[in-house]
Amino acid sequence: MKNLKLALLLGSLAVLPFSCKQKTEENTATSENKTTTDLTKYVNPLIGTSKMGHVFPGATAPFGMVQLSPQTNFQVMFKDDGSYNKETYEYCAGYQHKDSTIIGFAHTNFSGTGHSDLGDFLVMPTTGKLVLDPMKTKDDSKGFYSTFSHDTEKAAPGYYQVNLDSYNIKAELTASERVGFHQYTFPKSEDAHIILDLVYNVYHHDNKNVWTFIRVENDSLITGYRQTKGWARTKKIFFAMEFSKPFKSYGHKKYNKETYDGFYRRFKQNENFPEMAGKDIRAYFNFDTNEGEKIKVKFALSPVSTNGALNNLKTEVPHWDFDTTKEETQKKWNKELNKIQVETISEDDKTTFYTALYHTSLSPILYEDVDGKYRGLDQNIYTSEDFTNYTIFSLWDTYRALHPLYNIIQPSRNNDMIKSMLAHHDESVHHMLPIWSHYANENWCMIGYHATSVIADAMAKNVGDFDIDHALKASRNTATVRYFDGVGDYIDYKYVPDDKSHSSVSKTLEYAYNDWCIAQIAKKAGNKEAENEYSERAEYYNNVYDPSIGFMRPKLSDGKFRENFDPMDTHGQGFIEGNAWNYGLYVPQNIDHMVEMMGGKDKFSKQLDELFTMEIEDKYIAHHEDITRDGIIGNYVHGNEPGHHIPYLYNWTNNPEKTQKRVRMIMDTMYAPTVEGLCGNDDAGQMSAWYIFSSLGFYPVTPGSADYAIGSPNIKEATINLENGKTLKIIANNQSKENVYVKSVTVNGKKLDGLLLSHHDIANGGEIIFEMTNK
Repeated sequence: MKNLKLALLLGSLAVLPFSCKQKTEENTATSENKTTTDLTKYVNPLIGTSKMGHVFPGATAPFGMVQLSPQTNFQVMFKDDGSYNKETYEYCAGYQHKDSTIIGFAHTNFSGTGHSDLGDFLVMPTTGKLVLDPMKTKDDSKGFYSTFSHDTEKAAPGYYQVNLDSYNIKAELTASERVGFHQYTFPKSEDAHIILDLVYNVYHHDNKNVWTFIRVENDSLITGYRQTKGWARTKKIFFAMEFSKPFKSYGHKKYNKETYDGFYRRFKQNENFPEMAGKDIRAYFNFDTNEGEKIKVKFALSPVSTNGALNNLKTEVPHWDFDTTKEETQKKWNKELNKIQVETISEDDKTTFYTALYHTSLSPILYEDVDGKYRGLDQNIYTSEDFTNYTIFSLWDTYRALHPLYNIIQPSRNNDMIKSMLAHHDESVHHMLPIWSHYANENWCMIGYHATSVIADAMAKNVGDFDIDHALKASRNTATVRYFDGVGDYIDYKYVPDDKSHSSVSKTLEYAYNDWCIAQIAKKAGNKEAENEYSERAEYYNNVYDPSIGFMRPKLSDGKFRENFDPMDTHGQGFIEGNAWNYGLYVPQNIDHMVEMMGGKDKFSKQLDELFTMEIEDKYIAHHEDITRDGIIGNYVHGNEPGHHIPYLYNWTNNPEKTQKRVRMIMDTMYAPTVEGLCGNDDAGQMSAWYIFSSLGFYPVTPGSADYAIGSPNIKEATINLENGKTLKIIANNQSKENVYVKSVTVNGKKLDGLLLSHHDIANGGEIIFEMTNK
């Protein structure tokens, strides 16, 4: 019955062959490595799952839409009195290593974001009396959660396993790009259940679910969708769920008050009725199981329709062989990891490196069906023509190092991401590039318009075939939306006035850098008028520098600096998630002038020394969840992005050796192969991308230029296998934990003159040799 019904449902669906449409998924431009080694064994997805790491340990394919992972608690965003529940912050990825309970496995998750959403379609196998509340029931008895031990937990790229001790069920997970694959090994039971929880969300609140809908197509196939209003205020995801064994009965429970149900009220809908609809629903499917029997579940997602989900299911996982899907996905992961092959001082360093590289491939994610259809920002359905559509753009974080890293190891994919951003602009009623976007929604998080940086950086490095004039128009449109976050005042006053907008100094600094990026795009496009206009705007950072105190400082609309100002405070002082000491050092487009403005090379070097060695009192960071002691060195905050370039600023003084010392110290103290091994949010891969660059010995201090600042590599050797078929070999001679200083750098036999490495030396392949020393 089930196979016939499935065939009928799928038979009319058009399936495009794997061709140029899926170029980045198959990495067709990537050259075959001469030698491929198993590097997945060096990846530990549990690294960073404690404290503030906020990464998920579950199963996913590289850049996969499905990110199938355990959820360890059900936290609501607001307490009964309406106040914010701070504990929800610990569950940005749905999982906390400190927990000993699992409430199920959700198919969408963020990795390392400081705010959250998602957690869609929670699946949980149970036995015994049916319970449909996750933590506690109304009579205060146990919910359907299970206890578990980390001793039985196994996590690897594309695979997750754990024993659900409360039910003696072994749970295994794997995934293709669009299909989550569950395998549950049950004990003997006449009361086995698989629960589909459509109430659960990460960052749940009472009104987050707008509507949920389920169709029972036959005795083993379920379809439906859920619409939520969270960080993404109009998020719609469709699914197709298929069981390897027919269920004997099913039902659901509604958790919302039904105000009107039309003539559906004539049916007994809660048991064995094939339609389920409501705001908050938990469904269940009942089975008889033998000892050791495996029930498998394939769960496909689509941003478009249930037909799209069925098509994704048929195309990507047409079989029931769990191990085959697992092996295929782990091969994809190994191919990604082999783009950089390293030898390190220690095995711990290698684990840290490859786990960081793994983290950089978790997002952005594919956001289209196998036939190229996707949901646009205007909620209409589009078909991508010459690109693959992506979503999850945490750009305030990722423009700094993640997208620059892609320009080396993922240029085709980054090209598609830029085209996705341009499509976002074209679909936007504001005519803007993405700020922080996910799942066909703009959530407007953080400041700046940093898609311009991603575009400028790709252009500076000759990456991509996107339309330059289109990119310039989209960038200029974005930079002139006056009602966006103080932009109108920024244009009128040539800075963001503090009495008109919060985070005024940070906004002025970020906008000035973004405008410099637009000037670089205009230069490439041959538009002199635009180049001059945005080059002028790029100098507006000067207007918030107060030479009398030596800091960037909030300025009021009357042209005077704000009187009550504490450069140590991270709250209400004109900066966002930083203070004048650290965020005030943000002029990447003109570092030489910033150093001169702040007193010259020697004074600036001493200021950096003080930044790294001074103490910051608890009161100065008390208001920020994103800033904790774990990521702080003096007043330098590595656990948050605005300071990631700061250790490299010594290169613009007379003490570049201090960059080398600081960078190595940060790699040694802020990263580790443990569950506490991230000092802050990974922020969609940015924290990990910093580590990858720094390990290789250079860093993109100014995205939008073709230059990297020299640091101090902690690898012994690295081979970067480039998409163009060339290889770049990096060798650190005389490498050790003590030899953190760089005596010289040689590029293809020629000694590097200065402290900047050109992208073109990397893209053309060859050999870079660092001579390391302890002096």
